[in-house]
Amino acid sequence: MIILRKLFLRIVKINNTVLFLSSALLVLFSSVFIVLVENETFPTIFDGFWWVMTTVTTVGYGDYFPVTVGGRLIAIGLYVIGIGLIGVVISKIIDALALFRKNRLEGDIMYKDSGHFIIIGWSQKAHFAIKEIIDTNPKAEVIIIDQLKEAPLLEENIHYVKGEASNTDTLEKANIKHAKAVLVFANDKLSNEQVADGQTLLIASSIEAIAKEVHTIVEIMDEKHIKNFKHIHVDEFILSNDTISSLAVRSAFRKGVSGIYGQLLKRSVGEDLYHIPMRSHWKLYRDAFQELLGEGATLIADRQDLSINRKLDESIPENAELYAICNDEVYTKIIKGGSS
Repeated sequence: MIILRKLFLRIVKINNTVLFLSSALLVLFSSVFIVLVENETFPTIFDGFWWVMTTVTTVGYGDYFPVTVGGRLIAIGLYVIGIGLIGVVISKIIDALALFRKNRLEGDIMYKDSGHFIIIGWSQKAHFAIKEIIDTNPKAEVIIIDQLKEAPLLEENIHYVKGEASNTDTLEKANIKHAKAVLVFANDKLSNEQVADGQTLLIASSIEAIAKEVHTIVEIMDEKHIKNFKHIHVDEFILSNDTISSLAVRSAFRKGVSGIYGQLLKRSVGEDLYHIPMRSHWKLYRDAFQELLGEGATLIADRQDLSINRKLDESIPENAELYAICNDEVYTKIIKGGSS
């Protein structure tokens, strides 16, 4: 017993690759040997493999069993070595799965894929942003970066990286160089707007240092702080307080206005704003406007230009990015019509 105990202790310490390879070879050779030694009982390799697997996993259905001395010696070898070896392999697999789950929960991961979205700073706004991303594209991969003890949200395509977002090591764990976009939310826990925007500035500077090309959207608390970002590359700014205040005032003057904004801001509710791919036969804005209107969509903008309804007879530039308001069903038909 002492010898076996020492043997199994050594097996546990064996390199995982060697352990898995040894287990596979043991199963393979045992399956072949039992067929060669006792072919009448085990006529095929699969029959031998079936018996070996039921033996080393201690299932033991009893539908196959050796009756010759040679076959029983192989069985004894499996009892003494195989069961212990496979038991260690199974425990290693369980430990690896448990460690993987623990690392995911605690944000200790290294994300390898590309084309993902990175959310920096967990808050209710970040939660809504993730929901909007998933509603827009259910297959989208999202990485949350924060310093929480455990992941605030975990799904198959939602991951968590724990760490300081201004630290380049943390950003590299999220594979920021290959991200599709980064959304930096202001720290709601900081009561001072200047301090909050200063922290956001530090994060934006770290992003630019290692991933200048990634599309970066930053939430700031005070518009006058935008000038502090002039030396770094930020694609878009979101003015948190101004946006909410403006919407509240418009709703106060005209009942129901917030509902219109709400539809445009939530992908899952009513009409929405969609990017419309160019079609080769569109020459003027009027061509696009009238064709889309006939399909159930209203063309409203080219990039940030909302005045194209007064430019219908002007030519559409080559770098145009057209946007229209419609529902998801209409948009799907537009995409299919444009690609056909």
